[in-house]
Amino acid sequence: MNWGFLENVLSGVNKYSTGIGRIWLSVVFLFRILVYVAAAEQVWKDEQKDFVCNTQQPGCENACFDHFFPISQVRLWALQLIMVSTPSLLVALHVGYREYREVKHKRKLYQDKGRIDGGLFCTYTVSLIFKTAFEVGSLLAFYFLYNGFEVPILLQCSQSPCPNTVDCFIAKATEKKIFLYIMGCTSILCIVLNFTELMYIVWKQLWKSNTEVCRTQPAAEDGHDRPCGQ
Repeated sequence: MNWGFLENVLSGVNKYSTGIGRIWLSVVFLFRILVYVAAAEQVWKDEQKDFVCNTQQPGCENACFDHFFPISQVRLWALQLIMVSTPSLLVALHVGYREYREVKHKRKLYQDKGRIDGGLFCTYTVSLIFKTAFEVGSLLAFYFLYNGFEVPILLQCSQSPCPNTVDCFIAKATEKKIFLYIMGCTSILCIVLNFTELMYIVWKQLWKSNTEVCRTQPAAEDGHDRPCGQ
């Protein structure tokens, strides 16, 4: 799979992100895309071919593989990467819409087209909520589909058409387990970053609104500024 397009898109979104958002993008690049491209794809390259059972019964190995791995782990990981990255495009599209409006009206409508306020604040908030939801959903999918993040070397299978309970062996089980742990840790880190960024932009928006309210309050009768809230 070619990840160049996704990398280019996320790089474009980077200039509209907060400092915390840029850290999230760095985590996605370093601990997800690069690790996936450099190593994970190779470890899972021939996963069905490397899944071997001690039987010659036709169809038994395929049935056991489908039972233990209903969705390929590496493909689910790739799907997670795409799903958690896609909401960031909403921000880029919203900024692009602002740029289109300025071109259409032939005048400057925004002080800063990439400033997170107004409608862009709502879009940014929604993108963070979706990213967090996809992260949590992916972790739950891995946990329930694969019995946690364990990758045992030996599995016992009694699926039809196997003649009896057979032993099946997973190749590179330790490597796969390590990569799944990396995936789990980076997902948790991204969830923390998304939640922190969400709290940050909400706090910043509330602070800005409170400051604007204070500025609109009338001055005190003695000519001095009235403290906010009095």
